[in-house]
Amino acid sequence: QAVTVEVLDHLERLALVDFRDSEGVERLQKAIQFADQLHEVNTDGVEPMDSVLEDRCLYLRGDDVTEGNCTKELMKNAREKVEEYFVAPPGIVLLIKI
Repeated sequence: QAVTVEVLDHLERLALVDFRDSEGVERLQKAIQFADQLHEVNTDGVEPMDSVLEDRCLYLRGDDVTEGNCTKELMKNAREKVEEYFVAPPGIVLLIKI
């Protein structure tokens, strides 16, 4: 399955990964081939799962800040940020072998 330039541009914006070299495109194509295998699985009558641990009760904890409250100081360390989030360098995702 061919990957168009438009799809690459869109994926780069979403994933912050550069697919412009042959290695990046090859990894993307392998990932697509791997994911395409999921179409072969018959899921008729299978209910979606909320968790892979369906036989266990998952408890959520409150996310209350009890100390710190130093967001502004922490964000000063960010080279790049979007709103209140750190932006990871594009090369990080390419470290994962497919």
